[in-house]
Amino acid sequence: MPFWLGSIRKSNVVSASGILEYSYKDLQRATYNFTTLIGQGAYGPVYKAQMSTGETVAVKVLATDSKQGEKEFKTEVMLLGRLHHRNLVNLVGYCAEKGQHMLIYVYMSRGSLASHLYDEKLEPLCWELRVQIALDVARGLEYLHDGAVPPVVHRDIKSSNILLDHSMSARVADFGLSREEMVSKHVSNIRGTFGYLDPEYISTRSFTKKSDVYSFGVLLFELIAGKNPLQGLIEYIELAAMTTDGKGGWEEIADSRLDGKYDLQELNDVAALAYKCVNRAPKKRPSMRDTVQVLSRILKSRHERKRQKRSLSATAEEITINVEQLDHRSPISGHRRVESIDSTADSYEV
Repeated sequence: MPFWLGSIRKSNVVSASGILEYSYKDLQRATYNFTTLIGQGAYGPVYKAQMSTGETVAVKVLATDSKQGEKEFKTEVMLLGRLHHRNLVNLVGYCAEKGQHMLIYVYMSRGSLASHLYDEKLEPLCWELRVQIALDVARGLEYLHDGAVPPVVHRDIKSSNILLDHSMSARVADFGLSREEMVSKHVSNIRGTFGYLDPEYISTRSFTKKSDVYSFGVLLFELIAGKNPLQGLIEYIELAAMTTDGKGGWEEIADSRLDGKYDLQELNDVAALAYKCVNRAPKKRPSMRDTVQVLSRILKSRHERKRQKRSLSATAEEITINVEQLDHRSPISGHRRVESIDSTADSYEV
């Protein structure tokens, strides 16, 4: 348990989750009377809070006029209290006082993925980091789908719900629309964010793990193209797909902010995976476990290429040093070295 939780009233513990409770007064003080707004979540504003211990957290205040406020609060406290993964934004506390419901999360200092993709004041994300972020998100979702008991479907995967920590590691945030898969698969109202929504979900109102996979595929294309899904990204992708076989030729959609600095094979591999994720037929989409394996292989291949490149570079440097040493030898010894080289490798010349 973090040291800064020591001041929390230990008698107020949610028995089902073990999440500890903050006092309203502490949070009011830590947010300077709720004036440190840093974002707007699905159900209310989010504030940056500086605790008296020096620890920084994010406080999500559930909107009092939200119809789902009470249910949302109970669901998130119970659900997030038992979910822990390095690629999830973990819940560390809550407050239920003065008619207010608040959720306290780990603070993510580098903001959202969306801000890094679209804010021109921020340095563009390099290709290598984009692929790593994709893998981070995939691992977080894989945990929700296959590691949580019962399984959890996120229901609102989008770039603004992907937060980055101080080291630019990505974590899946905002479980406001999460529901345990075993509890309810069918809803009367469409929930989520248009542009990321699975067409099958829109037509049937049935949300499954494969619906999350579809949204993840959109997110992958968003990372590749740097184009907002709300501005016709999928239509743009479908047009591009007409000139490809679904596996290659995706460089035409690459984000211009990448300035051509990407590995073409990697880009095509990631795009091919994304294209499978947004398949209209849910059964033909990969699982999140499958996507983790594919992205892991892509990164493994990259590291292997870099290792081989370093090895070749070191070998070339060693040969250069040996040749320079030969230049300083006597004519006789030098002649003998040439014979030795010629007898073993015809390509070497001195």
